[in-house]
Amino acid sequence: MKYDFNVPPCVGTEIDYIADAIRMHKISGDGEYTKKCNKWLEDKTGSTKVLLTTSCTHATEMAALLCDIKPDDEVIMPSYTFVSTADAFVLRGAKAVFVDIRPDTMNIDENLIENAITDKTKVIVPVHYAGVSCEMDKIMEIARKHGLKVVEDAAQGVMSSYKGKALGTIGDYGCYSFHETKNYSMGEGGALLIKDKADIEPAEIIREKGTNRSKFFRGQIDKYTWVEAGSSYLPSELNAAHLYAQLEKADEINNARLACWNRYYECLKPLAEEGYIELPAVPEGCVHNAHMFYIKAKDINERSEFISYMKKDNAIGVVFHYIPLHTAPAGQKYGEFRGEDKYTTKESERLVRLPMYYGLIPDNVEEICSVIAKFYKRGKR
Repeated sequence: MKYDFNVPPCVGTEIDYIADAIRMHKISGDGEYTKKCNKWLEDKTGSTKVLLTTSCTHATEMAALLCDIKPDDEVIMPSYTFVSTADAFVLRGAKAVFVDIRPDTMNIDENLIENAITDKTKVIVPVHYAGVSCEMDKIMEIARKHGLKVVEDAAQGVMSSYKGKALGTIGDYGCYSFHETKNYSMGEGGALLIKDKADIEPAEIIREKGTNRSKFFRGQIDKYTWVEAGSSYLPSELNAAHLYAQLEKADEINNARLACWNRYYECLKPLAEEGYIELPAVPEGCVHNAHMFYIKAKDINERSEFISYMKKDNAIGVVFHYIPLHTAPAGQKYGEFRGEDKYTTKESERLVRLPMYYGLIPDNVEEICSVIAKFYKRGKR
């Protein structure tokens, strides 16, 4: 028995679509497959406009540019997130302002955001951890009250929703990831979701190196030129072709992952009821996408012992996740934690992620859970 932590998704038609893109002699981006991905995501999410990007990091950088972030602005976010959440704004000279998380979902604590707001605050960045939504009603209410933008870091949230709305479509901008570790993959890639129609043209210009090239290809102008600062955020058509194969089977992939997530929960519930571990929480109104399944150990020492037992002794890939950004050298240089770190560090040190990928089946999950049960039932307590 050997289970990797992650296996990039593959549905079998990726090679055919990549070959098709090559035959069309259009591989640099914004060809037929990029357009198909954009439209699929718009139709599925209800977003006003979706633009495929080279990564979720770059989608967030585009959002920072569209928010007109300038030096000394402040951006509120959780410390328990990937570095890209902060990097996108720090690159513009902003300060990352970290607030504590909720221990149930590992998401930003919506009730602590308002106390972190100053006259320098420009943006709130909720991160939908594990594809489980933050409390977006409260966050949007705070943003409207203080005139702030909201950029949803929905890197893990494709196919998830909050009260019937797709994650990434609730704030001003949403950012998706299609990295190889995500539910749907193009190797490296992402997407920017845009709510306001007025932001579409500026976003296209930023994405096309500051030019109005997109309007040129639509026949709206007879030549294109450099009109604003931008960069190269347009992915290769080959990557888009790879992704589109999986988007066509998105529901099948989603259902397979949910079946494994649910089996994990059923199998591990007895251990949780006996007080050995804690299981993920999905609040009412949130529909998740089974991006990950994690458990929480007693403390960091037990977690380290558990990871060693699973990986070295049983060849099962389990991993811990983020190191809180405010504890990192760059986090201390470019950011500030406001309020008490009651849960961020403590909960992050307990969390461990279990194998989860398309191709894993419930029977595999049962085998993994049997090993977890052996660890906790071997006379430790």
